[in-house]
Amino acid sequence: MAAFSPANIPPEGLNRLMPMHVMCDAEGLIQHIGPTLHCLWPFGAPLGRPLFDVLEVNRPRGIADFPELLARAGERLHLSVIGEEAPKMKGLAVPLLDGGALLNLSFGIYVGEAVRRFDLTDADFAPTDLTMEMLYLIEAKSAAAAELNRLASRLQGARIAAEEQAFTDTLTGLRNRRAMDVVLNRLISGGQRFGLMHLDLDYFKDVNDTLGHAAGDLVLQHVARVLVEATREEDLAARVGGDEFVLLFSGLTDIDQLNAIASRIIERLEEPVMFEGKPCRISGSIGTTISDFYTEPEAEVMLHDADIALYASKHKGKACFTVFSKDLGQLEPPKGREKAPSSPAH
Repeated sequence: MAAFSPANIPPEGLNRLMPMHVMCDAEGLIQHIGPTLHCLWPFGAPLGRPLFDVLEVNRPRGIADFPELLARAGERLHLSVIGEEAPKMKGLAVPLLDGGALLNLSFGIYVGEAVRRFDLTDADFAPTDLTMEMLYLIEAKSAAAAELNRLASRLQGARIAAEEQAFTDTLTGLRNRRAMDVVLNRLISGGQRFGLMHLDLDYFKDVNDTLGHAAGDLVLQHVARVLVEATREEDLAARVGGDEFVLLFSGLTDIDQLNAIASRIIERLEEPVMFEGKPCRISGSIGTTISDFYTEPEAEVMLHDADIALYASKHKGKACFTVFSKDLGQLEPPKGREKAPSSPAH
């Protein structure tokens, strides 16, 4: 490579053209560095020091001293600062007429790190350097990506909220019929053992008729709290009709335990709920079945059998619970009770 002489270029011009240059004399001692490189040595520029005491050529291999650098002038260099935590750089060296060398450096792909660490601005780069423009584009792209992520998060949140609303009974906060169907079918398809209770409130119509729907709403919300307290996190309590509820107990098929839960629920339901100084008195009838009763459980069959057991509780005088058995087969529930309506009314 032909030698170059910067003698006719004043230092200010060289600094503006190549703000990241290093100029060495024939001995390889640093004579001048561009203003942007001063950030690499905050305690003083390494003027007068050997170039290879300050910078290390990582690639290409084999360039370990100044003569080797001159011999391979014009090759693309990958360098790092010795003894300093600084971004790696790229560079190109050209020989000078006096036997020295002019090395022009760039932060390359590490420019973002350098800009953040050293608070660099457009004035720290050559006027022809597209670094800042690229950084602006990168920042704009990052800002756009961040905004898209925020929008996606909001949409995801809205979707989750919509799904949650679609599976929630708005009055009680319990799951609704749709959610119950999903969970019941999931338990069955997953081969899990579970218990199922169908609860129907006793005397609820009397509350609505005598004290009005506001009192009925208050009672339903009280029932929801009772059911939430009676179930575990992995269980499901759903309002599937005006005053009908289904409970699914994941992994629980012990009849004694289920009967104890049913008994506690009925006991809690019989506690009067005060509305405008007047007691609202209800109770509940419960029918129970478990997946163990069936070789191949089916949602419709289990709901039907729980309904038969529920009707048996009503037939026995209400305010009690019954576990399904084949002996109850002749006690078919009244028409219309086999499947609760999809849209609860109160």
